[in-house]
Amino acid sequence: MSLTIILVDCGLEIIPKQIRRNPSISRSISQKNYSSQLLDNALHHSAMKNLKNFEKRGRPDITHLCLLNALGSPLNKLEKLKLYIHTIHNKIFEINPDIRIARNYNRFKGLMAKLLIEERIATEDSILISSVNENLQNLINKVKNSEILLFSHKGRLIKTYRDLFSEKSNKNYVAVIGGFQKSTFSKEILQLSENLISLSEYSLDAWIIVSKIINYYEIIHE
Repeated sequence: MSLTIILVDCGLEIIPKQIRRNPSISRSISQKNYSSQLLDNALHHSAMKNLKNFEKRGRPDITHLCLLNALGSPLNKLEKLKLYIHTIHNKIFEINPDIRIARNYNRFKGLMAKLLIEERIATEDSILISSVNENLQNLINKVKNSEILLFSHKGRLIKTYRDLFSEKSNKNYVAVIGGFQKSTFSKEILQLSENLISLSEYSLDAWIIVSKIINYYEIIHE
């Protein structure tokens, strides 16, 4: 058994060309400063409000917190977690479990901007984040004997970890979690599975969902 987490529709992108002349952007963007090139709703809200699907965009902080929670978990340290991020522009990246994601938010933004531009993050010894030349469906199809779980507040309410993961199951689980602030999954995402699940009667932040899923999985397999 294995657990794969895919953060989908993440608000990660280089600032679109059509808004780069906006004063809130043009005065700060620099080709020499990677972090300044990443779209960030906290800095660019007035410029991006006319972008398509703007409510999903410009939220690298959500991805940052999700990655910190996942990569810092015992499950990841045991190398029993596979982790991917999928952006709103359908770019997919695989995260090496050994990467140490920057705690500092601006350094993280710089890392993500560099990743989007160069399509990988590497050291002399290893590749830490790599581009995946697949669509989501093909990526998931490669996980044999899998059960695909989509997490949404609109899904079927799960009350205990035993209702989510089975001790006797030999399936590989794929957890699909939205990496955006508002709106819902795109049609492409919803077509991945009919198994739509909620972990609380409340609407939870993505990084809380990541933590709960990993914790539930660890309890079953401790």
